[in-house]
Amino acid sequence: MPLIETEEAARRLARAIASDLSLYNEEKIVGGIQNDDLFNAVAEEIEEGRALYKSRVSPELYAKNFYDRAIVDILVKSKGHVKSKIW
Repeated sequence: MPLIETEEAARRLARAIASDLSLYNEEKIVGGIQNDDLFNAVAEEIEEGRALYKSRVSPELYAKNFYDRAIVDILVKSKGHVKSKIW
């Protein structure tokens, strides 16, 4: 399979992976936010997604941090309704 070479496609893939992480790990994510331990709670899942993302995009696009931005947007910002001492 050829590597993704466009920013739009790389962003779309990053958001799809982050959305899957959110969908399949909702309980862990909510608990991580509530306990101010989100990135430790889902570290394994995030790294698994990162490996998938890295294997599918060109090195130049990987260096632009689209995956990390998608993680923050989808796993953190979208959970602003969860009660937490961090906000």
